[in-house]
Amino acid sequence: MNRKTSLYLVALLAVITLLVLPPASATEHETAADDATVEAAKETSRGYLAIGAGLAIGLAGIGTGVAQAHIGAAAVGAVAEDRGNFANSLIFIAIPETVVILGFVIANQILG
Repeated sequence: MNRKTSLYLVALLAVITLLVLPPASATEHETAADDATVEAAKETSRGYLAIGAGLAIGLAGIGTGVAQAHIGAAAVGAVAEDRGNFANSLIFIAIPETVVILGFVIANQILG
């Protein structure tokens, strides 16, 4: 199984997992539900927030790792041919790291 098929399989499993989880309804103005049901819904919604934050950081990290693998290989080749390319290579290797920082910021916004 190649890498692309494995990625699609992991994405499909993640979607199925999210569809199987019970729906969260954490409004405090529910009159028909008792306190235990409302607390269970709040805990479920906190779980969904944690899953979202984990996905934000995890997928950003995986994407950055894949990008840096290709960029790093090209940068080593460019520097091996001409040492003058070192500064440009270093800049190109640092650019994908901003994606992980963005994922961290999004996770912080999700968790509040």
